[in-house]
Amino acid sequence: MSRSEVLVAVEKVSKSFAGRAGDELRVLDNITLDLRAGEIVALLGRSGSGKSTLLRTVAGLIGPTSGSVRYRGTELNGANPGTAMVFQTFALMPWLTVQDNVELGLAAQGIAPAQRRERALKAIDMIGLDGFESAYPKELSGGMRQRVGFARALVLEPDLLLMDEPFSALDVLTAENLRTELMTLWAQDGFPTKAICIVTHNIEEAVQLADRVVVLGANPGHIRAEVAVDLPRPRDRRTPAFDALVDQLYDLLTGREPGETVPEPTQATPTARPLPAASVGGLAGLVEIVYARGCRADLPDIAAEIGFEVDDLLPLVDAAAMLDFLFVAGGDLHLTPAGETFTTADIQDSKKIFAEQARDRAPLVRTIHKALAASADGNLRAGFFLDLLRRGFSPEDAQQQLNTAIDWGRYAELFDFDTDTGQITLDPAHWAATAAHRASA
Repeated sequence: MSRSEVLVAVEKVSKSFAGRAGDELRVLDNITLDLRAGEIVALLGRSGSGKSTLLRTVAGLIGPTSGSVRYRGTELNGANPGTAMVFQTFALMPWLTVQDNVELGLAAQGIAPAQRRERALKAIDMIGLDGFESAYPKELSGGMRQRVGFARALVLEPDLLLMDEPFSALDVLTAENLRTELMTLWAQDGFPTKAICIVTHNIEEAVQLADRVVVLGANPGHIRAEVAVDLPRPRDRRTPAFDALVDQLYDLLTGREPGETVPEPTQATPTARPLPAASVGGLAGLVEIVYARGCRADLPDIAAEIGFEVDDLLPLVDAAAMLDFLFVAGGDLHLTPAGETFTTADIQDSKKIFAEQARDRAPLVRTIHKALAASADGNLRAGFFLDLLRRGFSPEDAQQQLNTAIDWGRYAELFDFDTDTGQITLDPAHWAATAAHRASA
C-alpha cells in the first residue's frame, strides 16, 4: 500500500447554507485536501471551523456549493462508496442486536445472509465484542456501543474510515482505552481499511493518533496549516517531542493568522467578535488559577492538573482575553493589571470591574446595553436581538450568543432578563442615569 495513493481529493471546496433571513451562511471556504492510503489524518479545529461539514462532504452526504470531491479520480454525485463513518452519538438501532446492527450496511449492499453473518462475527471479534452478538444496545456501556459503531463501519472494509469525534461522548478512561486499541488494530496486517480521517477538537488526541494534522480556522472553515506528526507509535504523551507538537497546535488554534486583521473588542460588532461560550464563573475561575501561579501559566499544564482537555478551556481563555483580564503569548497565559485587580477585589468591586469591561469590550453586551438605553422605557424583547443575530449566525449559535450575553449582563447588573415575558430590562440604576441625562439634554 503506497502512501502516495490518493483515495479522496477535495479540490477548492466551499459550502454555504441559506440563513433564516435568506442570506448566505458560508461554512467552508476553498478547502483543498488529499487523503492518502496508509495515513491517519486529523481534522483539528474549534467551534465554527466546519470540521464535521467537511467530513460529511468527503463522505458524499453533503454536496459542495462549489469545488469538487473525487474518490479514486471519480467526482462524487452522491454517497462516497469508499467510505464508512463512525459517529459521536453511536447511532445504533435500539431494536436490533449487536450482530444485526453490524450487518446493516452489508444488508444494504445486498450481501447474502450467510456471508453477512460471517463478516459481522469477524468484525465483532476483532473489535473485542465477542460474546455480545445477541445483546441489545441498551444492555451495553457507552464504550461497548461505540465498539459496535466501529465494527459496523469496519465490516464494510472501506478504503477510508471517517470518524466524527468518536471518543468525545465517552469518559476519559474508556476513550483512552479505545484510542489505544484502535492504534493497535491499525498497526496489524489485515486491518480492513486503508486510511482514517478523524474529526477532533482535542489537541492531544490529534497528536496521539494522526500522521498529519490539518488545522482548520473558523467562520468560515478554512485550512490554516498542516502539521506532520513524525513520532513513532505507540506515542508517549510524556515526551518533549509530544509536548512540543501539542504546543505548536495550541499556538495555531489560539494565535492570529498571518495577515489577519481582527477588530478590537471595543470597536467590533457582535458578528465580527462573537462572545465565547463561557460563563462568568468559568472565566473567573481561569483568571484565579493564573493568578495563583504567579500571574503566568502554561495552559496545557493547567488542563492536565484539573483533568480537562486544553480545548475545553479555550472558550474561557477567549472570554478572559476579550475582557482584557489576560493575554496569550508563546503558549502561556499572562494576567493583565485588570485581571489581577478583578481576581483580588471583593465581590462587589469585582462585579463593578466586570461590568466596566463587559460594557466596553464584549460587543454584544455593549450593543444590548446601548439599545436598552435608547429605548422608550429601558425594555426590549429578546427576540429583537435574536433576529439580528440570526443574520450572522446559525439559529443555534445565535441563541448561544444571546444566552451568553444575558449571563454576562445579569452578573454585571447591566440588565436583567425575564424568562416568562422574554423581556430584557436595563438595570434600574442605569435607566435612572439615562433618564436624567435625557432630561438635562
